[in-house]
Amino acid sequence: MDEIRFHRPEGLVISPAFSHAASIPPGATVIHVGGQNAVDATGALVGGDDIAAQVRQVMRNAELALAAAGARISDVVSWSIFFVEGVDLAAAYAAASSFFDPDRDPPLVTGARVAGLAVPGALVEVSAIAAVVR
Repeated sequence: MDEIRFHRPEGLVISPAFSHAASIPPGATVIHVGGQNAVDATGALVGGDDIAAQVRQVMRNAELALAAAGARISDVVSWSIFFVEGVDLAAAYAAASSFFDPDRDPPLVTGARVAGLAVPGALVEVSAIAAVVR
């Protein structure tokens, strides 16, 4: 095995939005990205109560963190996503979808609704695990 494989086995729900397991080959570089909120480089919250604007900032932050480690969004194997209760998930997904390649197998996704996040006013936070095969 010399590539990352995503698994969506028979007997589990099949979704176009996520896979159930991933196999990472030996020798791949694995990158962990810590929780990203919708803050800019100064630490100011971007987007206010607009979930789509916050998601776009979160994804830009994730892109920057991944790039610093030599990876791209397309290298993400697994996302963990935390939404504040009451957030419009359809709007959040629509805002994030432009960052993903529709022709690629979807990554693993873990999502949770939470009462609040560490950054006051933040509506969403993501962390990621990426793998780069060279």
